[in-house]
Amino acid sequence: MGEQQPTQFPREVIAEYAELGVDLPALFSAGHLGNRMGVEIVEASADRVVGTMPVEGNTQPYGLLHGGASAVLAETLGSVGSMLHGGSTKIAVGVDLNCTHHRGARSGLVTGVATPVHRGRSTATYEIVISDEEGRRVCTARLTCLLRDARPGEAAPAAG
Repeated sequence: MGEQQPTQFPREVIAEYAELGVDLPALFSAGHLGNRMGVEIVEASADRVVGTMPVEGNTQPYGLLHGGASAVLAETLGSVGSMLHGGSTKIAVGVDLNCTHHRGARSGLVTGVATPVHRGRSTATYEIVISDEEGRRVCTARLTCLLRDARPGEAAPAAG
């Protein structure tokens, strides 16, 4: 999997969370499940979240990328975008995930790119396109998150 590169965040996001004493890379990570699956978040902003995941270790019995693995990558990326949209006063909670699987992947890395479809006060919806190393679309997903107010002293959970 190689060395993990630090996630790139917009400066205003870094400043907002630094004032709160929050470790951004830990907060907006792939979480325990994503880490076990090798998910790495490369770029993160409310406008675009990019992450990768190895196919190896995330396959079904036929040797193809497991559809559930694609769903984990999609929900992770869409959740990070939703949390960044909501800011430090909101908690993003996934309420709907839809995945359409277009083709199989047997090796290499897949890359997911999450972009907003809707960003409101109480919900955020992201489209996540997952492609193989040749740029062929493997999966298209859509995630909607509820944005609820964070309770005093409550830290936003890790994505996923």
